Amino acid sequence: MTDLVAETRSLLAALGVAADALTSDSLASDSLAGDPSAGGLPVRSPVTGQDIARVVTATPQAARDGIAAAHAAFRAWRLVPAPRRGELVRLLGEELRAAKHALGRLVSIEVGKSPSEGQGEVQEMIDICDFAVGLSRQLHGLTIATERPEHRMMETWHPLGVTGVISAFNFPVAVWSWNAALALVCGNPVVWKPSEKAPLTALACQAVFARAAARFAESGAQVPDGLLVVLNGGREIGEILVDHPDVPLVSATGSTAMGRAVGQRLAARFARAILELGGNNAAIVTPSADLELTLRGVAFAAMGTAGQRCTTLRRLFVHDSIHDAFVARLRAAYQSVTVGSPLDEGNLVGPLIDAASFARMQQALDAARALGGVVTGGMRESADLYPDAFYVRPALVEMPAQAGPVLQETFAPILYVMKYSDLDQAIALQNAVPQGLSSSIFTTDLRQAERFLSGAGSDCGIANVNIGTSGAEIGGAFGGEKETGGGRESGSDAWKAYMRRATNTINYGATLPLAQGVSFDIG
Repeated sequence: MTDLVAETRSLLAALGVAADALTSDSLASDSLAGDPSAGGLPVRSPVTGQDIARVVTATPQAARDGIAAAHAAFRAWRLVPAPRRGELVRLLGEELRAAKHALGRLVSIEVGKSPSEGQGEVQEMIDICDFAVGLSRQLHGLTIATERPEHRMMETWHPLGVTGVISAFNFPVAVWSWNAALALVCGNPVVWKPSEKAPLTALACQAVFARAAARFAESGAQVPDGLLVVLNGGREIGEILVDHPDVPLVSATGSTAMGRAVGQRLAARFARAILELGGNNAAIVTPSADLELTLRGVAFAAMGTAGQRCTTLRRLFVHDSIHDAFVARLRAAYQSVTVGSPLDEGNLVGPLIDAASFARMQQALDAARALGGVVTGGMRESADLYPDAFYVRPALVEMPAQAGPVLQETFAPILYVMKYSDLDQAIALQNAVPQGLSSSIFTTDLRQAERFLSGAGSDCGIANVNIGTSGAEIGGAFGGEKETGGGRESGSDAWKAYMRRATNTINYGATLPLAQGVSFDIG
């Protein structure tokens, strides 16, 4: 078995993480698991179930001091021209390229992703840096027609302020980068509260950013302290970030329950929220679908990352004319897919993040069976080899109707399959859940595809044709509707959430005509 403690230490050192970010126990002990006297936040790898480090956590006062430093940095950073801010992000992209292998490996160890998924997550960070560099020269407003002669009306966009980021374990670094790259070119420092389950990759990103900032300073640029603040800790630290008056925007990724609490607290002080919450994503398989393509698309969307993506496929509606044959092939794929350590070549499905996730999966499967669901898979595997880790065979559940656990998001590899006979019925079933993140249809019928994408079709923030629900390129805005939160991150015009808009009217004449024909003559 790989010594993940030693490898983790080596990766952290290679990435430049300062030794004082870890507790002395982390550096001195080769056996961290089960030692309640050791200080700091324990970091457990889902690959083996062992503790691999302990991280120094922020005190409440340290969190407030970090936010104060970021607010002070904002006063300086907002004055730096946006293309110069983009240069810092360009350098960050270069440093991420240099660190891609080590950081991707650390992602795999800390959250259990396969090597290709870990490397792919870092590539996503590089891609958003490239996008943001171009964006730094395109933070444009509008010139607007005015009814008054010798006047000009326009809109301008200005930096908003400190951007808070609360991230989840399943994409421990990519979601931070979506926010940070845009926030930085928009003129905003970032205060990041990472998941308690993934603090090491956050520290690594902080070290990578520090190298980019040092190179930026070498060019003669001023880099204010507090441009990136990382606050490891628990709920109390997140609450300080959400409630702080000097943080006008918080991007939070997590459960709908978490988002509801965060959203209400931000609304109470009229701060902005970007919420990326639950997704109970569905796909529709029509009679005209290319079934070879569909099988591959469904399998990856439903089983990849052990079902722990926000965009994981969780519900599948298959036309009754092809249901039995297609589901038989899908069932065979579920029975044969390789499950095991993501660090070993050939395994497609890695571990669940922890025991609680496994328990929730079993509860959902029990509820499905009680409603007449027929379950293939779903059992724990490799418990003899990894008694403290939770590997599970993905579950395919043939349901008689959409009810019970099908209407809820369970963050695990469960795919509920149901029959449909009419496309409008399938679209209605797809939309009949509280969440609205991602959706897809498999069809070669143009009319069906366009109906699915129309206003009468999918009600999700992401609607795809002939690809699965998972995976959105950074060029498009990422986010969903309803209980998914309504936030948008990454591409398109998501940058506008990180800035404030001002409407400007300039009178370059010698008279003062009023709008709407109003007269106010004081003689």
